[in-house]
Amino acid sequence: MPLPLRPIDPARLLARRVEMGLSRAALAKRAGVSPRMIFFYEEGCHTPTPARLEQLAAALSCQVDDLTGAQRGQETLIDLRYAAGLTLERVAELLRASVAGRELSVSAPKISSLEKGLQVQGRHWQDPEVTGRLLAPLAKAYGVPVRMVLDAWMRTRPDEPAPTLATNRKQEPSRAALATWESLNERQQVYLGEIMRDDRMTETEMWMRRVQRLPVSKAAEWRKLPLTLKAPPSLVGYTRLQERLRQHGVHDPGAGQTVHALERRGLLVVTEDSVEHPATGEVGRVLVEITRRGRAAARAGLGEPREPDPAAHLLSEWLWGVLARVAAAEPAGLEDDQLAGRSLFFIGVGYRGKAGGQPSRGLVDSVPVMALGGTHVAEYRWRLTQLGRRHVVEYLNVYRELYPRVDTTGLDMFANEMP
Repeated sequence: MPLPLRPIDPARLLARRVEMGLSRAALAKRAGVSPRMIFFYEEGCHTPTPARLEQLAAALSCQVDDLTGAQRGQETLIDLRYAAGLTLERVAELLRASVAGRELSVSAPKISSLEKGLQVQGRHWQDPEVTGRLLAPLAKAYGVPVRMVLDAWMRTRPDEPAPTLATNRKQEPSRAALATWESLNERQQVYLGEIMRDDRMTETEMWMRRVQRLPVSKAAEWRKLPLTLKAPPSLVGYTRLQERLRQHGVHDPGAGQTVHALERRGLLVVTEDSVEHPATGEVGRVLVEITRRGRAAARAGLGEPREPDPAAHLLSEWLWGVLARVAAAEPAGLEDDQLAGRSLFFIGVGYRGKAGGQPSRGLVDSVPVMALGGTHVAEYRWRLTQLGRRHVVEYLNVYRELYPRVDTTGLDMFANEMP
């Protein structure tokens, strides 16, 4: 059976040829093909045979993988540079324009050593704090997110500490938010505070549904919280928000006036719809949704600093929960049908979120499990990739502090794997 063709990456072929200082004619002579064929390869019009691909790699003094590129979610530093069409000299030039690049005395040979996983000579190259400051300039040069450069760095250099990226800190409330809160009367403050807390409780419920792989509506829908039903409470009862307000001694009369006053200030959005109720049939319903400004005012007034967004290199709470499940299933792995849905487009090898979007982070992969005797594949299981395992090792304690609701039982075994 003939070997399958491995598609060559035209951009990588061109970048390597330019880096070697070869013309198409010179490369053609080295590889034993015509200059016209080199043109076709670089334009993506033809795919070389396996034997021809080996000849091209030998002529360019590189490995075959350097010309074919990595699978989505498996990119290394050299993959990012080739994809950007940059030479070592050009990357070094771009990096030297940054403070970190000058601090590290970046040069083409140093970038080459970095990409090959070799020790980089010079001060500070073994200092994760300093190399961490180089990631943003690299990301800018390659036209990719910082997290993609960090992941590629960790794949390229798996046996050394990862560059350190600063995590976002909690932010103190703004004076404007506090002034908005203080301008409200006591009843309005109670309403806004309880609506914020009910919004937070609903968010937790939606998160738990995702963890349990249950259907979850869009945030634009579930953030609209039922405030009242337009029917006597003796027939339809009270909504959860009404119960919360009643515990603070705030009862229904004046509810409409209060929420509309908050809406005029841009703190709430008030809408109406109708639902079927078993006791009365169709009944009108008033919904309230807290705005970003309203949330900021409530947090400021209640002394709750805004939680920071996760740093660019960290996963969201939802994705960390998925990764933690796979990690807890090591070394056997998670059954194939236990992991599905949108999470794979963000952390599964070979996935891309949308057309033209960035590839996934490649933290988990579907791995074949052979039957006894190795005669055939019995099943596939989800396991951590090398980078996925490294990610858990590096950031487990950070995630535990950031997302205390995520179950990380059994993950302490990773704590002893720090490089």
